[in-house]
Amino acid sequence: MAIEEPKYSVLEKAPPFELRSYAPMILAEVQVEGDLDEASGQGFRLIAAYIFGQNQVSEKISMTTPVAVEEQPAKSAKIAMTTPVNIESKAGQWVVSFVMPSEYTMETLPKPLNSKVQIRQIPAVKRAVITFSGFYNSQKVAERVLELEEWMKTHNLSANGSPKFARYNPPWTLPFMRRNEIMIDVRD
Repeated sequence: MAIEEPKYSVLEKAPPFELRSYAPMILAEVQVEGDLDEASGQGFRLIAAYIFGQNQVSEKISMTTPVAVEEQPAKSAKIAMTTPVNIESKAGQWVVSFVMPSEYTMETLPKPLNSKVQIRQIPAVKRAVITFSGFYNSQKVAERVLELEEWMKTHNLSANGSPKFARYNPPWTLPFMRRNEIMIDVRD
């Protein structure tokens, strides 16, 4: 069974790096606290409950990938632009998000029952991306963020926001078959 992913086109490719142009998308997102693993698990459970029927019409919403985690800047209580982690969060604040299936609009998407789950539409965006496989941890994510930032410098690309860590596979996927990405929005 194919799981829907956000729609994008590849503008530049130099494996493991890509520059992508993403179509507008709708996110369901929550702000949570803890380290990368705690935030990821707690955020996943909250949004999963929403898509599995904890919404105003008890409608099940198809699962999509990736599940994205983004460090929430310490000085802001506002939810940052995200889709589908930056190293360790000093404030322990993270935004976890799922992209909603493309069949929905802001008007047709069921409203969450849990006020922690927020629905937001984001415009088209360019992202620099590095893909890697295997298990993840804060150190591996931090290393990939640095690699992506270096690649962006060599291509004169400026970041527009925090790095996002995206996971595409369920936990039982064999490590060598896992797809993980670090994404950084790019200024035009």
